[in-house]
Amino acid sequence: MATIKAKRFRWKETFEQLYFIGNGSLVIIVFCVCFAAMVTIVESSFHMKLVIQNDSMVPGFAAMLILRELAAVVAALLLTSRVGAGIAAEVGTMKVTEQIDALKMLGIYPVNYLVIPRLVACILGAMFLTIVANMTCLFSAMAVSSSYLGYTPAMFISGMKRFVQFKDLIFAIIKAACFGAVIPLISCYFGFRCESGAEGVGKATTNSVVVGSIAIIVIDFLLSYAFSYLY
Repeated sequence: MATIKAKRFRWKETFEQLYFIGNGSLVIIVFCVCFAAMVTIVESSFHMKLVIQNDSMVPGFAAMLILRELAAVVAALLLTSRVGAGIAAEVGTMKVTEQIDALKMLGIYPVNYLVIPRLVACILGAMFLTIVANMTCLFSAMAVSSSYLGYTPAMFISGMKRFVQFKDLIFAIIKAACFGAVIPLISCYFGFRCESGAEGVGKATTNSVVVGSIAIIVIDFLLSYAFSYLY
């Protein structure tokens, strides 16, 4: 792979992509993870009462599930649907209209020009959005615990401390970085291999979302399995 020189790195394009990822996805992710956290609290309470007739562990269990899995994975899947599809469509359109061939004729390496800025932006954006998603999830879980289960915020935090460690957040950020890396790589791959016509662009977009979602689930399992040895 060609060496990327600092003077050739497209900082402006990277920041534009980062703005597109963060600004456009923040509201969607916050909205979705809030309801995901609420469902987690309600279902956890129902099943714990059903099995052990006590839901005192719900705050801690829900907080652990949110930090380790829920927020990072939901945010990544939403990013795949929105950002991944957008990248695949953009790169695919450039391929169909021969803009990528024009870059090659000008001596510009398409991977450096198109992929790297999006890769860096997606990694940083996914990490930031995962942190926001985690905080939002915990706040929503705390609110539902207070209104639905009768646990005060102090009781929720106390229960959370028994289950959650700071490294759970660190592991979630590492997961987010991996998810953020795989989204543009898969999207650009299908974009570069896009067939001619509108049908080809649509097919590349669909494939990028499907394969990206599967990759996120598989990577999440592999990372969770690896992190289990670090607790």
